Amino acid sequence: MKMGGPCMYAILAVSVVGLAVVLERIWFYAKSWTNPELLERKLGELLYKGDAEAAASLVREKESSLHRLFRAAIDHWLAPPEALKMLLEQEVRHELYRWEKGLTLLSTVARVTPLLGLLGTVLGIVDVFRSVAESEGPTNMALLASGIWEALLTTVAGLAVAIPAVLCYSWFSSNIDALEESLWRGSDFILREKMLRGRAEHD
Repeated sequence: MKMGGPCMYAILAVSVVGLAVVLERIWFYAKSWTNPELLERKLGELLYKGDAEAAASLVREKESSLHRLFRAAIDHWLAPPEALKMLLEQEVRHELYRWEKGLTLLSTVARVTPLLGLLGTVLGIVDVFRSVAESEGPTNMALLASGIWEALLTTVAGLAVAIPAVLCYSWFSSNIDALEESLWRGSDFILREKMLRGRAEHD
């Protein structure tokens, strides 16, 4: 750590922030994901039977994003179809916001750490050549190489933090894409069930 100077401490601090974001997002995603096909099938069966109490109980079994979406729909089941559609769109946007929280910070970590590493390297090389310029007598190449090697450590450290951050960001983004698809499909499922149940009541 001493070799990299202040920039190495900055990289360490930023890496701690990035790690905190990654761990929090993994915990949140694990808590907020569920099997959409299974939940839709169970809820569809209960709605077909007209068992509103069991349906309300089902959507309260877990705090996943799809459970929350279906919970909002069941709680407002008697609302007109257009009002229910607007409610579901609002809930989908809210859930996506919850899933995207923290990713901007993680993206910043991935962009900033290589720059901090490069800055540390440049400052280190400047210091090496300053020492050479101030020294008297022939240049000690071994000492020069040692100074440059130490300066390059901050670049290595910056990349070592940035690469995992980029990979985690990409993985989180793919999870959000999958969630968005399941939420919109769940919204369509609710509206379709609403239409079918409405027709059944009028027949």
